[in-house]
Amino acid sequence: MARPVTNAAFEGLLLAAGYGNAHAAFARQLNHAGRDQGVWRYDAASVYWWLRGRRPGEHVQAAMAEILGRKLGRPVAVTELGFGATDGIGTCVYPATVDGTIDTAERIWATLSKHINEQASGSFDSGKAEQAALGWRYDPPDGTLSRSGRQPVSLTDVQSLYALADHFTDLDRRHGSGSPRIRVLLADFLVRQVTLMLRGTYTDAVGRDLMRAAATLCGQLAFMSYDAGDQANAQQHVTIALRLAKAADDRLYGAHLLANLATQAVHLGHTREAIRLAEAAIDGAGGAPAAVLTRLHATAATAYGQSGERRACQLALARAERALDRIGADTGPRWVSYFSPAHLAGAALRCLGDLRLYSQALRHATDALTLGSQNTRTRALHTALVAVTHARAGNTDAACDWGRKLAQHTEGVHSRRVQQRIHEFAVTLGPQGGCPQVNDVLHTLAATPAAT
Repeated sequence: MARPVTNAAFEGLLLAAGYGNAHAAFARQLNHAGRDQGVWRYDAASVYWWLRGRRPGEHVQAAMAEILGRKLGRPVAVTELGFGATDGIGTCVYPATVDGTIDTAERIWATLSKHINEQASGSFDSGKAEQAALGWRYDPPDGTLSRSGRQPVSLTDVQSLYALADHFTDLDRRHGSGSPRIRVLLADFLVRQVTLMLRGTYTDAVGRDLMRAAATLCGQLAFMSYDAGDQANAQQHVTIALRLAKAADDRLYGAHLLANLATQAVHLGHTREAIRLAEAAIDGAGGAPAAVLTRLHATAATAYGQSGERRACQLALARAERALDRIGADTGPRWVSYFSPAHLAGAALRCLGDLRLYSQALRHATDALTLGSQNTRTRALHTALVAVTHARAGNTDAACDWGRKLAQHTEGVHSRRVQQRIHEFAVTLGPQGGCPQVNDVLHTLAATPAAT
């Protein structure tokens, strides 16, 4: 069944200009008008999705207005097209085409770089998250990605993007992303450099690697926005990264991004949606390397744990542990190397705690803190999780001991998630506020920079 039209303004202009039953002709005119921007490959399907809520980039809207203006014999303003304001992030929609993805990416990167201190309007949209999962999983693969644009792009150029992604990932893990400085640097680089590369000249092979590298950078920016508490921007960026991964035909990184979306859904309490996203990631990953499966099953376990589904949670943990045991010389793609036994132990600690199996959960505490020195934020998160679990179990003395350790581990970490864990710990211990050691610990934590 065809979806109903949601952009009546655009539909009215197409009808008035004689394109009501000629969407393919309009798309051809648009591709011709955009030849200076590179190779646009819009078709009737693109018009279908624009009529149903997807939003093209600013360059495309300008070309649309010009084409319609010529046919109507009068100027057509971009605002008449019905796509909404051009300066906001807008609704998070999975783009139908590669060109639409590039246009949307350019817009959201430019907006974020200009308004880094302003969180995007709106909140996490679970419906759009599931639509993105369906598009990634079931949309047909893209055709050739070769393009003729303004500047040549080589494999060496693309490799430099991977090195930059590693740098930003390391900064994020060491310091967190609560401070906007790191995010604005990455957003500015994406809009000033990566957009130009995406609109450049490259072969199909280089294009796929470029899409993969751009997805890696955009996915990192999404996770940093999530850590900073900017949930709408995080979802928008992970959706674009997912579409870039689809263009690159990299199903493993796409599954990783979908698992990140599930993690965000868990964090925000969208439990049922998180389960569906995690299951879609596992299904879409297919016969993935053991390291990737370990991470994906661990994500599913946290979703099941939050939903109270004990059996499903324990089965997912068992699958993650079996996959971990299978990791040998093939450690999987570079982006999954971060997921260590300590990360799996942290997932087990969390989901078993959510199931109120506190004794079982705390058996994973030591392993959850066996982390490399670069994992500063994860150490703070896991320390807070141990403290909260002891507090929930009624182990007040142990909770206070871990609360003091938490105060030490939060130094230099700027993370909204760490702040929320500290708040959760304080709320859990709150009823025992008359105890001197509880008051002392809560006062110490309240004075740490991470808590403000």
